[in-house]
Amino acid sequence: MSRSTRPLLIVVGGTESVYRGYCVEQVAAAYPIALIDSNPPSWQQHLVVDHEVADTHDPEAVIAAGLALAARHSIAGVVTWDEYTLVPTAELAARLNVPGNSSAAMTACRDKATSRRLFDEHNVPSATSTRVDNLTAAETAALRTGFPVVLKPSSHAASIGVVRVDTPDELPSAWEFAAAGAGEQGPEGSGVLVEEYLSGPEISVECVTQHGITTALAVTRKEVAFPPYFEEVGHTVSAGDPLLPEVAPVAVQAVRALGVTTGVQHVEMRLTASGPRIIEVNSRIGGDLIGQLVRLATGLALPRIAADVACGRIPDLTPTAHSTAAIKIVYPPATGTLSARDLAIHPGPESPWLHQVTWLRDVGERVVLPPAGNLDTSRVGFLIITADSAEAAQDSLSRLADALTVSVAP
Repeated sequence: MSRSTRPLLIVVGGTESVYRGYCVEQVAAAYPIALIDSNPPSWQQHLVVDHEVADTHDPEAVIAAGLALAARHSIAGVVTWDEYTLVPTAELAARLNVPGNSSAAMTACRDKATSRRLFDEHNVPSATSTRVDNLTAAETAALRTGFPVVLKPSSHAASIGVVRVDTPDELPSAWEFAAAGAGEQGPEGSGVLVEEYLSGPEISVECVTQHGITTALAVTRKEVAFPPYFEEVGHTVSAGDPLLPEVAPVAVQAVRALGVTTGVQHVEMRLTASGPRIIEVNSRIGGDLIGQLVRLATGLALPRIAADVACGRIPDLTPTAHSTAAIKIVYPPATGTLSARDLAIHPGPESPWLHQVTWLRDVGERVVLPPAGNLDTSRVGFLIITADSAEAAQDSLSRLADALTVSVAP
């Protein structure tokens, strides 16, 4: 351990290298950081001033770890980009008297039943929703709502346990799937929600809030696959997206309704025939490297912005780039043993638009399609590209699709 002469920023959880490594790196470039995580630092050891090992889902354990760090260092702020540590992080920030959200606001974000109630009370366009605890109640709620409906655990993430149901006959099996997901959800909510299905393209709005004032920074257009499940397989961010003026007020309204006052938010919504309607508000940086896409497209580094806000500093929200960035997540064509994976185009001078190629599974490993597979077993890799426009980005993604080989053996 080395003692910093500057106040530390505590990072709670979210230190997985593939999807969150860039967050740690960008924040460590601006602030001395200490980690509270379930394991000691490994790949990030050279970036860390100090650390404490704790159960990041346990508020008391996180507070004890934070107080231990505060006994050794001056603390400037506390931040997380881990969905499941939002409430413990809020409680630690309050204990250390540094900027942060209230525990109640973070619970409202985590518990989608509470979110829906607050959206309704504040006239935020969202979806009709009923929390249920058994199949009989789910059947009643679905008939009242009208098919198709969506079942989802009240306080999970990453589309775990989320399924669309088109007819009453599909409800029993869908209930088993959603209830299984709910059995592993966080403690902030309980049960399963039966919700109105929102038809239309899915997007997210990436926002920052400081002192209760929210600014919408970018729009992420999503590609969702594997129906009736909601697996996100691609994202595209364009600087100056023409959707931003339309959807920003709805995102700001949703953030305010939940009582969020601080940090970066990933606000998911669908563009329905009646206008934008909120799916949920995630009070952290979006997953699937969306923060990297925002930086490549606009120059805005969401982890640095989140760190500045957590430390009570005014972040610089001036875009320094004007382009498009996209990620394509590679899935196998079927469940089985990965027998080949290759991309005939490589990053370099001949393909400067191909920013990153990352393989997550090796030949010989088993891969499992959703819904049985998870983020570890379903995804073969991902590709990140940059382009001058959204249209050019789609052309580049099509070129990659033609150059991509992924095959499995039964």
